[in-house]
Amino acid sequence: MEEQPAIRLALKAITKSFGPTQALSGVNLSVKAGSSHALIGENGAGKSTLMKVISGAHQPDSGEMILDGKLFQPKHPVDARRAGVAMIYQELNLVSDLDAIENITLGAEPTNQCLLDVKKRKSMALTALEKLHYDSMPLGIPVAHLTIAQKQIIEIARALIHNPKVLILDEPTSSLTRVDSEKLFRTLKELKSQGVSIIYISHFLEECQEVCDDFTVLRDGATVDQGMMSDRSLGQIMTAMVGRDISDIYPHPPDSLGPEILSVSGLKGHKKPNDVSFTIRKGEIFGIAGLVGAGRTETLRSLFGLDPKISGDIVLNDRKIDNVSPSASLSNGLGLVSEDRKDEGLLLEQSLADNLTMTRFKPVSRWGLISSRLQNKQTLHWMEKLQVKANHPGQSISQLSGGNQQKIAIGRILYHGADILLLDEPTRGIDVGSKAQIYQLICELAREGKSVIFVSSYLPELLGVCHTIGVMNRGVLAEIRPGNEWDEHSLIEAAIKSIPQKA
Repeated sequence: MEEQPAIRLALKAITKSFGPTQALSGVNLSVKAGSSHALIGENGAGKSTLMKVISGAHQPDSGEMILDGKLFQPKHPVDARRAGVAMIYQELNLVSDLDAIENITLGAEPTNQCLLDVKKRKSMALTALEKLHYDSMPLGIPVAHLTIAQKQIIEIARALIHNPKVLILDEPTSSLTRVDSEKLFRTLKELKSQGVSIIYISHFLEECQEVCDDFTVLRDGATVDQGMMSDRSLGQIMTAMVGRDISDIYPHPPDSLGPEILSVSGLKGHKKPNDVSFTIRKGEIFGIAGLVGAGRTETLRSLFGLDPKISGDIVLNDRKIDNVSPSASLSNGLGLVSEDRKDEGLLLEQSLADNLTMTRFKPVSRWGLISSRLQNKQTLHWMEKLQVKANHPGQSISQLSGGNQQKIAIGRILYHGADILLLDEPTRGIDVGSKAQIYQLICELAREGKSVIFVSSYLPELLGVCHTIGVMNRGVLAEIRPGNEWDEHSLIEAAIKSIPQKA
């Protein structure tokens, strides 16, 4: 008989309430030594609260935790980290003005006779980055100037310098391309071989299948299913998550397309893009794949006017656009949804109504003053159309789930009258049920004649909903084909292959 791995971490009947709201109601979870365990559930299922309990940020109301056979009762995150439990949150917690080395070693700076050991600090940071197969990180500049993906790598590296027994990762690949994700998966496999236990939280269920040995599904704060990942299909896990059958997560996009609505030729920005040319038709969903840093986001920002256009032609509805600026783009029917909801996409402390109407006050104003009645009326209309789950238009948008926040961000550009939607990672960090709703919304908008440019690092969704997919490679939109002529392998191959650079 093969000896079973010991239980590294066991949670028994964990409960946690916040006032009248019960966030956890008797959660059970067992993680084996040297294994990876997927924690799965929709937004609001209790995953974040449970992880805060394990990492010491919250204390449970009842139940017990056992770590390596001993009672585990962390009073705060430092306590948990000293015991060997490291937590990496989805929302990055970096000091923007410090560089990569300073952020990775923050709180664990080595000293030599009471003085900072700069050489050892750099060595610690480089060792952690090498474990992630990411030793090309820019080290000497503030992390504020790095990409979201690079910041994510720094966050993970910071956890690794403590040599954790249990590593908790919350949506670790939400900002990474498939190639960068593969590097992370390789690292996780190596950590498992060293006896590290991993709790892996992701809305990408295919990743959970690829990375994890076991799983637990939470719904409404309770454990509703658990077992070996190999014993369940994706459909069975989705059903356990949402409590109903999701037969087809990717709706069929409209078959018939209208006339050409947008033509881009030789678009070039300051650093990126270098050379982007494509056309898009009315009702078309045009996907853009590529590695982090390939120039996908920069392409959308240049099209919208957030970043300057150095050269190239943009023709919209047979009219050449010379003045490319955000205000002109909005007037011309282009709307952009940023990949960064937290810092660029939304005003988190403002209401749904303020976030939805902030770029267009005229329909909700009378005699130069904003009318709350009209603002609420418009917001209720879009809440109903987009199936936003919220209490009322005046509710702070920070209280909504990621999926509902994203619907409001999309609703804002629809309210502004956008005919061409520039969506940059629109499903990043939202659960599978909300993803399905976003895909359905995109296809419905295409049927209404809206055109969509869809940037994503998650290849299955591009393959699932796009009429056409192009691949960005070193700032160049290198290949454009019908969606049914691509698969994940060919997309990755096109994203990483060497392409000739123009003189």
